Amino acid sequence: MAETGGTRQLTVGAGAGAQQLGTDMVLNIGPQHPSTHGVLRLKLVLDGEKVLSAEPIIGYMHRGAEKLFEVRDYRQILVLANRHDWLSAFSNELGAAMAVERLMGLEVPERAVWLRMAMAELNRVLNHLMFLGSYPLEIGAITPVFYAFREREVLQAVMEEATGGRMHYMFNRIGGLKEEVPAGWTRRAREAVDLVASRMPMLDDLIRRNDIFLARTVGVGVLSAAQAAAYGASGPVGRASGLDFDLRRDEPYLAYGELDVPVVTRTAGDCHARFEVLLDQVYVSLDLVRQCLDRVDRIGGPVNVRLPKVVKAPEGHTYTWTENPLGVNGYYLVSKGDKTPWRMKLRTASYANVQALSTLLPGTLVPDLIAILGSMFFVVGDIDK
Repeated sequence: MAETGGTRQLTVGAGAGAQQLGTDMVLNIGPQHPSTHGVLRLKLVLDGEKVLSAEPIIGYMHRGAEKLFEVRDYRQILVLANRHDWLSAFSNELGAAMAVERLMGLEVPERAVWLRMAMAELNRVLNHLMFLGSYPLEIGAITPVFYAFREREVLQAVMEEATGGRMHYMFNRIGGLKEEVPAGWTRRAREAVDLVASRMPMLDDLIRRNDIFLARTVGVGVLSAAQAAAYGASGPVGRASGLDFDLRRDEPYLAYGELDVPVVTRTAGDCHARFEVLLDQVYVSLDLVRQCLDRVDRIGGPVNVRLPKVVKAPEGHTYTWTENPLGVNGYYLVSKGDKTPWRMKLRTASYANVQALSTLLPGTLVPDLIAILGSMFFVVGDIDK
């Protein structure tokens, strides 16, 4: 295969008996493209509209968060952990806080535990609604995004009232939460959840069984359970391929062990299965929020632990993982006994999920490429960290 500029000459055999088959093209999608959810570059080799090979090229958004952790104290690292997946900010900061708490042996007040769970599930719904709106948009369906963003605004108002932020909440603290939620917040949160739950069927009916959407997604971009496991895919992407795994049920953290957490799975492993898992997970999370709010209403007491002005974790290391909206996030923390981490390594869901593109894309057509790319549900900041 010889490359000339943006094309490659395909030949079979060698010397005088070589047979020319045609010319393929090297095409870059990105690094700026509306369907990549950030600055991702895909280097494709095409034969006409057929993808022969695909190479995801990452690193354009790299901000060095893991290295910056080493020069920030344990309170400050939450600001950085908050931001790598900007659609899952609360869940990100929660995992980082839990890692420090585990190393320090801190016991978080029960009220803070249930509030954390309620807000983590609200954050999960906000994340999923973003993809439920943007994914159809990427393959030509404009209307669903308006429905999805309407419901997002209802829940954003609830999160903003409690935390003061709409995107980067910064509400977790080492040992609990920043402060108590406003009076009457649980009632208003429950009303918002009920409203969103009552209107979700509108979005559901609009897109789940839409003939055009089905034609673009069913049987497209099939990721088998074995491939998903090999690449470390998790969350909606892994469960759509039949991986029945959810940390909230299988290795409970916080107080998830006290709840019955239904795990939504599919076996088809195609674009439509991934979309359906995401959609059905919204209903599950809304119900979990209700259960958490009911527990919060029955529990009094503080929402944080008083800590010294300078927080130091004892020498040692620990690993904490959480079921983030996009999949399993891991936090490996190493301390030398100082006020800053010696090392904090992130295992992010998006990084694992996007690896499968090099297997999924070859053999597909360019229009299907965009459908597959959007269905992998990743945030590029979560890849580049």
